[in-house]
Amino acid sequence: MSMKMTREQTAALATVHPEADSAAVSVVVDRTFHLPPALYFGTVGSYFGFLGLMTIAFGNANLAIPMVIFFFSIIAGFAIPYIWSTMKPDSGQRTIDWGRFMGEGVQTLTGKLTASEAAVQVLTLPVLIFLWGVAALIIGSSVSG
Repeated sequence: MSMKMTREQTAALATVHPEADSAAVSVVVDRTFHLPPALYFGTVGSYFGFLGLMTIAFGNANLAIPMVIFFFSIIAGFAIPYIWSTMKPDSGQRTIDWGRFMGEGVQTLTGKLTASEAAVQVLTLPVLIFLWGVAALIIGSSVSG
């Protein structure tokens, strides 16, 4: 159960350590996602490829506004995390390059993955969505023909 405590009650129960200085605490921030930018841009490219296929195949004046909204949503969904990951904190963490990624792989919560296994996991959904667009393009062209 919770109960409301006054400031005096909290101060009576608290242990104060004056030697602890909050300014002296160093926090290491790692924003890199431990993946090379090539995988990130491959994902973005697959989503834009799907959007391009849908625009070419089914684009008309009524879909202009939704396509623009989708375009800016993809930009916002990927540009903001990319900018966030490239910020240089004092820890010196940087995104890993392709060679290091190929040599070391990546550590996940379920275990260590080789570079190819990690690439497959990252790119499976975007590539399937792109292929879904190709299938929709083929079906749409065969039905309307």
